[in-house]
Amino acid sequence: MSVPLVQIQLFKESASLGPLYGPLITEICTYAPLLFLSVLAAAVKLEKPLLRRFGSVLATAVSASLALAVIVLVQNIMTQKIQDCIGSRPWLSRAGLQYLLAIIYALKLPSRKIGYAVLLLTYLLATDSHIPSAAHTKALNETLLNQHYSLVARQESLTGYISVLDNIKDGFRVMRCDHSLLGGEWLSTPRNAVSGLKEPIYAIFTMLEAVRLVKSDSGPTEKSDKEKEALVIGVGIGTTPSALIALGIQTTIVEIDPVVHRYASSYFNLPTNHTAVIQDAISFVEERRKNQSDDRFDYIIHDVFTGGAEPAALFTQEFLSGLDDLLKQDGIIAINYAGDLLLPSTSLVVNTIKSVFPRCRMFREEAARSGTPNPIKDFTNMVLFCRKSSASSEISFRRPAPADFLGSHARKHHLLPKHEIDPRLFG
Repeated sequence: MSVPLVQIQLFKESASLGPLYGPLITEICTYAPLLFLSVLAAAVKLEKPLLRRFGSVLATAVSASLALAVIVLVQNIMTQKIQDCIGSRPWLSRAGLQYLLAIIYALKLPSRKIGYAVLLLTYLLATDSHIPSAAHTKALNETLLNQHYSLVARQESLTGYISVLDNIKDGFRVMRCDHSLLGGEWLSTPRNAVSGLKEPIYAIFTMLEAVRLVKSDSGPTEKSDKEKEALVIGVGIGTTPSALIALGIQTTIVEIDPVVHRYASSYFNLPTNHTAVIQDAISFVEERRKNQSDDRFDYIIHDVFTGGAEPAALFTQEFLSGLDDLLKQDGIIAINYAGDLLLPSTSLVVNTIKSVFPRCRMFREEAARSGTPNPIKDFTNMVLFCRKSSASSEISFRRPAPADFLGSHARKHHLLPKHEIDPRLFG
């Protein structure tokens, strides 16, 4: 029952602990003791019947191994079940489940000191801002206002803690998954905006729309936007799919997290005239790949950064080959990747992509820093524009027309990719 209390105290120090040591220290102080004591308690229960058969030393080892195996098994079984219902009730949140577990432990281990545990539980329930109640949200907003933010909505979901916040001082709205920003837009609408589109606060999302600017092999016979189809994997706040829909492109959105899609629709005006598939992208692509009668796509947008990391399974050769199969012969795919360009992991991702899509060009969100001869870090968002694997022509872009900007100043300045990355950087 002390785990939530420790988390509350560590949360206050999260800024000073940083993204590297913060999670490590939190897990050492909370999850590790809980796991150790759980295994120990289960092992003690199992040890007595094993003593007669194996002796004390062997009985201790066998009981501990069995206890750990049972806990891991239950964890694997419950993972999917919890994902299916997480966030649907206040007690089905990460904080709520911790309190539920504490209550179960208290009931299973009766003690005369249970009254102290009840007092501690009452205090935690009254002060823990992670519990999604109206009273806690009000108290949380009073703190956020000091930083010029206001909490609009929040809910636990299968990819993490999803929240929508307004910056009152500067006038923008963002969606977060845990500590990661899924996207944001300015609250004011440009005077000439098409379909009420608002300005994105990140250039990278407008750059993804440049799939439309890649010159086609079809020449003058190229289809109009209204005759084209797009697949968007990962909705975020809906910046890119909203633009594609506004241009008349038939758009299918695959999003694993129903809360992210709902918040994009409710708080960021994602248009309803699209095909929404709430499903993990791997199974969707595999199903469409097997169904040869399904139409293929002119454009695919691969934008799946969430929860502080890129899902590795969506950057494998198998998955990327599936996307290649879903592209039409003249199709274009845009893949967004956030990472440190100097790390081997980024080279691995880029080379994996190019092993499936040989005809690619890479662009970063902003110009590389100059004046640093041997930088030790170069973190950025980048987009890889690639043709279908069987295509023979290289990637080149047409100049955007005024209609491509949709009345947006951000698109006018950032739609056409500018800062190309030398492929030799990745070997």
